[in-house]
Parts: sequence; structure tokens; C-alpha cells
Amino acid sequence: MKKFNITGTCIPERHYMVNITSKIDRIIKDLISEGDYFTINRPRQYGKTTTMYLLDKKLQKNKEYLLIKVSFEGIGEEFVSEDRFVESFVGLIIKRLKFSNNKKILNYVKNYPKLYKIKQLDEFITDFVLETNKKVVLMIDEVDKSSNNQLFLHFIGMLRDKYLSRNEGEDYTFHTVILAGVHDVKNLRLKLRPDENRTLNSPWNIAVDFDIDMSFNSEEISTMLIEYEADAKTGMDIKNISEKIYMYTNGYPFLVSKLCKVIDEKLDRDFSEKGLEESIKITLGTPNTLFDDIIKNIENNREFYNFIEKVILGNDKVDYVHTNKMVSIGKIYGIIREKNKKVEIDNKIFEILIYNHMIANREIKKGVVLTYEFRTKFIDDDGNLDMELVLDKFQELMKAEYRKIDEKFVEREGRLLFLAFLKPIINGTGFYFVESETRESNRMDIVVTYNMKKFVIELKIWRGGQYEQEGREQLCKYLEAQNLDKGYMIFYNFNKGKEYIKDRVMVNGKEVFEIVV
Repeated sequence: MKKFNITGTCIPERHYMVNITSKIDRIIKDLISEGDYFTINRPRQYGKTTTMYLLDKKLQKNKEYLLIKVSFEGIGEEFVSEDRFVESFVGLIIKRLKFSNNKKILNYVKNYPKLYKIKQLDEFITDFVLETNKKVVLMIDEVDKSSNNQLFLHFIGMLRDKYLSRNEGEDYTFHTVILAGVHDVKNLRLKLRPDENRTLNSPWNIAVDFDIDMSFNSEEISTMLIEYEADAKTGMDIKNISEKIYMYTNGYPFLVSKLCKVIDEKLDRDFSEKGLEESIKITLGTPNTLFDDIIKNIENNREFYNFIEKVILGNDKVDYVHTNKMVSIGKIYGIIREKNKKVEIDNKIFEILIYNHMIANREIKKGVVLTYEFRTKFIDDDGNLDMELVLDKFQELMKAEYRKIDEKFVEREGRLLFLAFLKPIINGTGFYFVESETRESNRMDIVVTYNMKKFVIELKIWRGGQYEQEGREQLCKYLEAQNLDKGYMIFYNFNKGKEYIKDRVMVNGKEVFEIVV
């Protein structure tokens, strides 16, 4: 039986995987058949290597093409000198040709005079392409491993020059070159001498944009679950669970496969909403290189940390401006996305990960920290969460500690303060995520599930009676969409002499329990 795979290349014969045939066909039709050069630059664990593998398999069936697929991972030592790099690159071509059943071309390359310089490699490529009498496609994976190396820049600059000469009818070279990595090599600047500023044209400015969406929508996710269900026969609602997986992951390939793998191997194949939430909790609680990279990239750059903090905590939306350095960094690492010209965290799982990290940071930070000894019984004898009591005790805590806390700090981080209070209560059993808007664009905030029950808590800054009522009505619209009869409101009121009110109101047939802090 196949398995879900989260490491290395996904192989259709061995792994359950999303059917991306339409994406592969589009790459071939729109880019490769046109002889374009391009970079598949996407965040880590986003399916780049698998895409290259499937492109390779598809093109091998077309006698018009000859595929040369290599990886620069692990050959860093070969970039110390020009002769070693050239020898290594030709060696990678030979290794590939051994599996192409083309002994004539293999012998031609093996018997070619030894190369020492990039200029000689230039001439070899011309001769090689003429000898094959095919459209030669060069694929280079893991280009990030060498993108800061002078020899690499010199190499792709040579490929650029040959491409330009080919288009003018003065050279023969690779039909298409595909580079795969996290960063867009097109944005690199060529530096010819150690003392020369990087102000020249990029060595890869001939590359066209790669605008194929490599994330998975819910229909694409369902193609993987249909195949799995045919073997496992779990009785899952494929359409519903596919939509839920997409809702939490935004189609991030690693996350899609990871959640399914956890359910299959650790949760007795419980492909239900409850099983999915348990899978998310397990995934968030288990170290993996993707999450480690996200936190590392946030922590290693204070300006970027502050930017992400503003995105995740701010009451105002951050404009998505692609020329903004912080936006570019967030996009490269897959942490943010653009939605309606505003910046958002890419998916709910990343959002929970970052919230949890920022909560932990505040728990260990010196100075005023909201704390509470959880002696009160928030969970009743039936295992149900008493959300009214949670809000009641949060109000008591804020009332006792408010005088010690800067007002702007509370306004900016009100949601985080509540989550820091809530998380120890539901930790291990409950589940939460932050929702920024519903399908009808009605604002809401925190969704908590505990013991198969769902709670919706809206957090708002108090700005008068009209906005107060609008907040209640927005909450009730979401409650209606979720078939819930009761919701919760927390108003942050910064007026002097305010009353710490607790109230229960009926709005449009829905009960709302609300507090003022």
C-alpha cells in the first residue's frame, strides 16, 4: 500500500500525492515548448523537486527532447576553482546520460577533450547540442546551494549569453534551462571582480516569470484522497475534508501531505474534522525543518520580526507592496501571501505556529507578564469548557493588571494577551485558530474547539455604541453560518473610569456573552 510522503521526491507509484498533471502540462506547453528559460522559485518543501521529477518523466516520453537533470546539492566543494566546477558539471551530465539509453551521446561526452575553463564549457555545450540533434532541456535543482558563489554567477552568465546568441541565430545551446530553488536567481547581480559593486545586469535577466500556482486547491487535494480512500476505505467525506485541509493549509504542499500522514499513521485513519484538528495539534507539537526555518527566519532579523508581528497582531491591515523588502522576504520564505492587496500570514497553521512562538516569547520576557494560577475549574465533570468562566477570569486579571500595562501595548496586542491566557487552559485537549474574515467578509476572531464543542470569540476595540452593536451583529452572522446559537465578545475599552461590565444580550436570535476590559 502506498504512503503519504513528506520527505524528498514524491513518486506516484509509491506515494499518495495530488494529481498535478495539469500544472506539468502547462509548464511544458507555455514555457518549455517555447524555449523559455525560467526559475521555479518557491519556499522550502513546496514541491519543487517533485515537479522537476514529473517534468522529467513526462518529457522523457517525447522523442523531441533530451533531458539533462542535475542537482547542485552536495557539490559545493567543486566551486572552489573553475577547472573543478567544469569537470564536475560535465560529470553530472555523464551520470545522467548513463540512464538515458543513449550510448552514442554518452560516448561522445566521455571522449570529449578535457575541459578546464568556463569558455571551454561554452564550446562544449554548442558541440553537445549539435551532436544530440534534439531539444536539450537542462534542469538544475538546489541552485540555492551555490547562488552566492562567483563561479555559479559566471556559469549562468555564460548560459545567458548563449541564449541571446541563439536567438540571434549565432549559436547553439540548451533549448530550455530550468533552475529550481527558494530564491529567484533572476534577482541576482553579476559581480565580475572582487572589487566591483553588484550593479550590472542580472546574469539571469533573460528568464521569464514562472507564474504556475504550485499550491493545491481543495479539488486538487481531493484527487489524493480519492486514491487513498480507494485503498483505505475509511468512509470519509472527501469533499468536506479536502475543503477543511485547504482551509487550514492554504494548499501548502508539505502541510497537506503532513496532516494526511499523521491521520493515517497516528490517528487510526480518522479523516474527520476532529481527526484533522488532532493532526494539526500533533504537527504543531512535533519539530520539523519547515517550522524550524520559519521561526529561525523570523528571529534572525529583528526588522522582519517586527513586520510579522505587525501583520499578525495589528488592528490595521498592512499593504502588500512587492517592492517592500520585508514583503519580499516574507514571500520568499512562504510566510506571507497577498490577499486583496493586503499582507496576510500564508495559512492558519503558520499563524498558530507564530502566535504560539510569540506567546512563549512573552512568557519568558522580563517585565510585566500577565499570569494567572489556574486553580479555578474551567472544565466541568463532563469535560466541557466553561467559556463564560474563562472570560470572567480574564476580565478579573485585566482589571487587576491593567494599571501596570501601557495602553498602546494592550490595544496592539489584545488578542495575544487573551490567547496567552487561554492557551494553558485548552492546551493538550482543545484547539484554536484565528480567523480574520468569513466568506461574507464579516470580521471575527478566535475559534476554539474543545470536547467536540465550538466557541467563537470576537475581540474589538470599543469605539462607541454604534460600533459595539455592529460587532455583535457581525459575530451573529458568523454564528449563523456555523450553526451556533451562542457567541462571545471581548471589548477593549480605554476610556478613563470605564466599568468592567459583564452582560448577556440577544441579537438576531443569538445569545452573546460579553465582557469589557
